[in-house]
Amino acid sequence: MKTFFMVKPDGVKRNLIGEVISRVEKEGFQITKIKMMDISEELAKEHYGEHADKPFFNDLVSFITSGPVVAMEVQGDDVVSEIRRIMGATNPSDADPGTIRADLATKLEENVVHGSDSPESAERELSLFF
Repeated sequence: MKTFFMVKPDGVKRNLIGEVISRVEKEGFQITKIKMMDISEELAKEHYGEHADKPFFNDLVSFITSGPVVAMEVQGDDVVSEIRRIMGATNPSDADPGTIRADLATKLEENVVHGSDSPESAERELSLFF
């Protein structure tokens, strides 16, 4: 099974790429594709399409296009749910201790990482980025 996983611009800017990748690899997952890239506004809008009608949509697009990201395809058993577990809750203040967001994120809007929330999302997101 594969999923899409990304270090967002705040994580890249704060030099957290190695720390994030290390946590994924220590859990036994394999990174099968990886690239650093700038996300275009068009790709950002497609990536966050399910949020297009929400008031925070433009902020999501602005943030994800504000600097380079590291996009990855990650493979392993139960990878979608396990990567979500490793990431922690979207809001860092709600994330369990020891998760990426609890340990490294500074605020809800800048929470270091993104991971697909379902096998269907993983397939869609992987096709957008790879």
